[in-house]
Amino acid sequence: MIRLDQTDGVWTVTIDRPDKANSLTHAMLTELSEIMEAAQDARAVILTGNGKVFSAGADLEAARAGLATSDVWERLSGAIAALPGLSIAALNGTLAGGAMGMALACDLRIAVPGAKFFYPVMKLGFLPQPSDPARMAALIGPARTKLILMGGQKITAEDAVSMGLIDRIVGPEDLLVTARELAADTVAADPDIARGIKSLCNGGQRQA
Repeated sequence: MIRLDQTDGVWTVTIDRPDKANSLTHAMLTELSEIMEAAQDARAVILTGNGKVFSAGADLEAARAGLATSDVWERLSGAIAALPGLSIAALNGTLAGGAMGMALACDLRIAVPGAKFFYPVMKLGFLPQPSDPARMAALIGPARTKLILMGGQKITAEDAVSMGLIDRIVGPEDLLVTARELAADTVAADPDIARGIKSLCNGGQRQA
């Protein structure tokens, strides 16, 4: 249910459970984490989904069994955030719940026009994953973060791009093409320079 393609330094990771709205089980989250932890040599990583939904979050039965509060979500988002290469979330549809953490951890986010974004964790009686509110607030500010996490708002792609939650809206047929185009300069660059620029953008220090 997780597909991996490695071509010319670009790892394309696809959540492939469209019959269940790409909802995630513990095994799927563990596999995603392991892939991201292994992707240290990838020049770029593209994370996407199959079908019309990127991910509905935790599989319902798995959530009831404790997945909603598992630290595997944090393992995954931490592994994505630590990638030395450029990470791009190519969101093929709606993104909901804890699955938002993996997109927030990416360097760039592009989405199709009909995508919606919501994180109804409070309504379900859970706290969000620890790093998600801070990453969201860094993108869109504390008030808009509370709009989503506490106000229960579903954000359209148009509103998401205007507030900075995503970076670009792209037609479905062009989604992966655009993601690869965005990765092209990084893939072609000196790896040390690319990693150095990413570190500087993330608040790191320039190396002598």
